[in-house]
Amino acid sequence: MMSGPDLGADGLARCPWGASTPDYAAYHDTEWGVPLRGVTALFERMSLEAFQSGLSWLVILRKREGFRRAFAGFDPETVAGFGADDVARLLADAGIVRNRAKIEATIRNARAVCDLDVPLDDLLWSFAPDTPERPAPELHTDVPATSPESKAMAKELKRRGFAFVGPTTCYALMQATGMVNDHLAGCWRRTATDLVGLSHPVP
Repeated sequence: MMSGPDLGADGLARCPWGASTPDYAAYHDTEWGVPLRGVTALFERMSLEAFQSGLSWLVILRKREGFRRAFAGFDPETVAGFGADDVARLLADAGIVRNRAKIEATIRNARAVCDLDVPLDDLLWSFAPDTPERPAPELHTDVPATSPESKAMAKELKRRGFAFVGPTTCYALMQATGMVNDHLAGCWRRTATDLVGLSHPVP
């Protein structure tokens, strides 16, 4: 298995995971690592990262529209109002990952979002490293699974009542939403101009 960037048929070098399937390539090229803002957008991404725990991200990508339908577009106020009937509905929905603990955590997290005294995106972005960017990872094995910032984020989120937000899940969220740039050296997205300072809407 290659550890460095993989040159695709289109002549673009990508992180190896981003070159493995068309689904991954599209996500890698247009979303992963692009700074993301907005309470609903970040609640969605947080929820999907939690559902991904123990699974392939490809499963989540292919079910994302199903998740959006099932969870009312990830509107926190709507999801916060979900009750036992909604849990039963979601457990019967083949369009999502039917895991009771993760479903109930998503509802709990929506309520925690609504109880925040600051917007969710401000809270999450407060943990983005403010030091100069570390050297670009050369190989996929150079990319960490956690960081001091992700550990601090996880601790604060748990203090505020969130669930399924461990340091690894938080670091994956930081990678996905552009709080850190973990595209490999040589990947065309590493230095793409829209990877820095752009609020990129989820398509």
